[in-house]
Amino acid sequence: MTRLSEAAASLVEAGRRMDFCGWVPGSAGNLSARLDAESVAITRSGVHKGRLKAEDIIEVSLEGVAREQGQKPSAETLLHCQLYRLFPPIGAVLHGHSVAATVLSMQEAPIYFSGYEVVKAFGFATHELDVELPVYDNDQDMARLAAVLEPKLVEEPPIGYVIRGHGVYAWGSSVEHAFWRLEALEFLLTCELERRKIK
Repeated sequence: MTRLSEAAASLVEAGRRMDFCGWVPGSAGNLSARLDAESVAITRSGVHKGRLKAEDIIEVSLEGVAREQGQKPSAETLLHCQLYRLFPPIGAVLHGHSVAATVLSMQEAPIYFSGYEVVKAFGFATHELDVELPVYDNDQDMARLAAVLEPKLVEEPPIGYVIRGHGVYAWGSSVEHAFWRLEALEFLLTCELERRKIK
């Protein structure tokens, strides 16, 4: 198998799992994996992530340009490429549009997780701390949004981030690692949403 076909198989499976969890309604979300120092495999634009096929995963440069003419990568490709460029250990980036991430991001910024054992999924040694999940304003101009995000990401690399009214970005060293970090974030976001119902 080629690097692209291996990455595609992993991303197709991740898309199915994200769809099963209800995190990628319609054609929402985008998934990617690093191929090498200069290339990324990413979902093409306008496809349902729960019904991905290998041909729905295309190769782009770190500038977000499709390697094959006529292919259209996800609208948010620049945000994925930015993370790969800034943080070489990142091997995969997953973005979904869950109800919890969307609703909470419309209410507060940043979102804090306090006292949850699951924060240890991000490398913390204890649950006895407040963990911040940044929330950034949405913008349909991806180049402009990436420019706003970059100094903030560099200054204090977060555990992930949320685009307001949109959804969460999570990453890891591999597609599987990115998935379980996304799963941990979604669990924390769902807990916070449920807490607001009982206050």
